[in-house]
Amino acid sequence: MKALLRNYRQSPRKVRLVADLIRGKNVPRALTLLDSTTKRAVAPVKKLLLSAVANAKTNNRVASESALYVKEIRVDGGATLKRGMPRAFGRSAPIRKRTSHIFIELAQRKQESRGPAIKGQKKKSPRS
Repeated sequence: MKALLRNYRQSPRKVRLVADLIRGKNVPRALTLLDSTTKRAVAPVKKLLLSAVANAKTNNRVASESALYVKEIRVDGGATLKRGMPRAFGRSAPIRKRTSHIFIELAQRKQESRGPAIKGQKKKSPRS
């Protein structure tokens, strides 16, 4: 239940802003967050998330995407294209065009037991 995008031409620092939004979220919630976010990195991250969901359905026989959550999303730096910007007196200033590798791993949430952990212990009421 993994998907990988390599050499995406945007700096990892900017892509991590989007990745941090969906880390640990359920897939439907993550898709909703991505739809309402206005960043350039949203489109490839959303496409990669949908690819990971398709991989989960095909390879791992997961029935619905609502049972999945984003277990891990990692944005690493890729190759850096080095360019030069002409400056005064014939000099050149470096321009670094950074690329990103984005990795997503999905997992199914484990069913939590509803009963008390220790016999005789009372269940706590859920806080709102």
